[in-house]
Amino acid sequence: MAIEPGWCLILGASSGFGAAAARSFARAGLDVAGVHLDRRVTLPLAEAVVRDVEAAGRRARFWNANAADAEQREAIVAELGALLRGGPRVRVLLHSLAFGTLKALVAAEPKDAVSSAQVAMTLDVMATSLIGWTQAVYGAGLFERGARVFAMTSEGGTRAIPRYGPVGIAKAALEATVRQLALELAPAAITANAICAGVTDTPAVRKIPGHERLLESARARNPYGRLTQPSDVAGALVALSEPGCDWITGNVIRVDGGEGIAG
Repeated sequence: MAIEPGWCLILGASSGFGAAAARSFARAGLDVAGVHLDRRVTLPLAEAVVRDVEAAGRRARFWNANAADAEQREAIVAELGALLRGGPRVRVLLHSLAFGTLKALVAAEPKDAVSSAQVAMTLDVMATSLIGWTQAVYGAGLFERGARVFAMTSEGGTRAIPRYGPVGIAKAALEATVRQLALELAPAAITANAICAGVTDTPAVRKIPGHERLLESARARNPYGRLTQPSDVAGALVALSEPGCDWITGNVIRVDGGEGIAG
C-alpha cells in the first residue's frame, strides 16, 4: 500500500539519515519540510536535497535554523501551518538531529570531563527536542490521523562507548521519550518508534573519537559484510510509514542487516 498524500517534516534534513529520508519520502509521494543547521560551507548539501525532492515532483520547504531553539521552532511550525492550510497535513515527523558533546564523564583533569551544561545541551538537542516538536505539531493540528513519529537512536542507548557518554545518555532518553509518545499519541492513531541503524559512515559518526575502529568493527561483524547505508534506513522508514504498519509503535527497531545479532 502506498503512503497517502501529505508532508514529512524532517529535523536534520541536509545530511546523513535525514537527507536520505527526504529523498526517499519524496519518491514515495510526500512533500518535504526540512529543518537543518548549516553554515555557508555546508549549505550546498541542503540545497542538493531540495533539488532532488523537487526533481521527484514534490514540494520542498527548508529552514536553516536551530531545531532545538523553542522560538525558532514556534516560528517554523506557524509558517508550516500556513503552508499546509486547506491541504494534506504532516504524515511523518522524523527526528534525526546529531549534535552533541563527545567527552568522558570523568577525567583526571576536570577540564577534560564533560560539563553539566554540555550534558544538558546534548540531551536537549538529541532527545527532549523531540518532545517540543511533537507538542508543537500536534498542538497546531498539523498531524494527519495515522501519522508516524520516528527518532534516530543508536547502540549507544544501551551500550557504553568511550567518550560517547553524553550522547549515550541522550539516546537512552530519546528511546524513553518514544515509548511515552507512543502511549500518549495512540488515541490519535499516531505511532512513535525509534530506529536503531547499524553503524553508518555519516558526518556524525566521523566526529566520534576512534570512529575508524568503530567502522571497521561494524563491517567485520555485519552478516552482509558491509556498513549500513543511509538509503537502507530511508527505505525502512518509507515502508514503516505505509498504512499496513499502523500497529507497530513504541519500539526500538533495528535497521542494521543483522549487525546487532552478530558478535
